[in-house]
Amino acid sequence: MPTENFLIREIKNTFSPSGKMVSRLIVVNIIVFLVLRLISLFGDLSGNYPEMDNVIAYLALPSSLTRLLHRPWTLITYAFTHFELFHILFNMLWLFWIGSILTEFIGNKKILPIYMMGSWFGAALYVLFYNVFPYFKDVVDVSTCIGASAGIMSVILATAVLLPDYTIMIFIWSIRLKWLAAIFVGIDIISINFDGNPGGHIAHLGGALFGYIYIASYRNGTDLSLWFNNVADTIVSLFSKKKKLKVSYMKTEPKVSVQKKDEAKQKVIDSILDKISKSGYESLSAEEKEILFKESRN
Repeated sequence: MPTENFLIREIKNTFSPSGKMVSRLIVVNIIVFLVLRLISLFGDLSGNYPEMDNVIAYLALPSSLTRLLHRPWTLITYAFTHFELFHILFNMLWLFWIGSILTEFIGNKKILPIYMMGSWFGAALYVLFYNVFPYFKDVVDVSTCIGASAGIMSVILATAVLLPDYTIMIFIWSIRLKWLAAIFVGIDIISINFDGNPGGHIAHLGGALFGYIYIASYRNGTDLSLWFNNVADTIVSLFSKKKKLKVSYMKTEPKVSVQKKDEAKQKVIDSILDKISKSGYESLSAEEKEILFKESRN
C-alpha cells in the first residue's frame, strides 16, 4: 500500500470516534509544527523570507492584556504551537507517555478538557504574573508564550494526584509519579527568575494547578470536564450531517433504576482508584483491571 494512503488511513483512524484523544492532540501539534517549519523553509528558499516572529506571534499568547483582547484565539492556538524541534519532541513524548496512563484510568473523553483547561489556567497565571509583578514591567508589552507544556503539565499532575504511587521507568531509573510531578513543579518554581523563559515556567505551574484541582474535584464527585464535553459535543453536532429520523419502540428502564446503576458503578470505580493510590496498580485483581479497562473505553 502506498505510504500516502497508509498515512491518510492512520490519521482518519486517529480522528474516528474510537481514536485516542492523546494521539489526536499529538497529531494536531505535529501538523502545526510542520506547517510553521515549511513556511520558514519555503521563505528561505524563495528569498521572500517571511518574518517568522510575526507568523508565530499571530498564534502565540501575548502577556499584554490589550494585545490579548485583539487576539483572543491565541488562548487556544498557543497550546498547539511549537517551532523548535526539541521543544515539540519532548512535549509530545511526555504527552504520549503520561497521557496514555491517565486515559487508561479515567477514560478518553476527559483528556482534552484536562489538556485545554490546563492550558487556560497556564495562560491565566502567565498573564496575571506579567501584569502584576514589577519584575516583568519592561517586557509585558512584547512577551509571548507558545507550547503545549501547560496542558501537558496538567495531564502529568492529574495523573500523579490520581495515581501517586504508580511507578514508571526513565531510562534505567524507576520513579513514582508523585516524585516526578514534585520535581517538575520544583524546577518550574526555581526557574522563573533563573533562565530566559519565565513565562513558560509560570504557565507550567498554572497547568499543574488545574491538574491538581481537577482530580481533587473528581474524587469529591464533581467532574469539571462535563461542561467542556457538552459544549464540544454541541459544536460537533452543528457540523455533522443530520441523519433521518428513525422511530422505534423499545422498553426502557426507569430513570431511577438507571441512576442507581450509575451510582453503583461509580462507587466500584472509586474503590478501585483508592486501592491503586494506596497499594499501586499491581495490587488490582484481574477483574478490577478489566473493569478499569472497560470504563476507560467509554
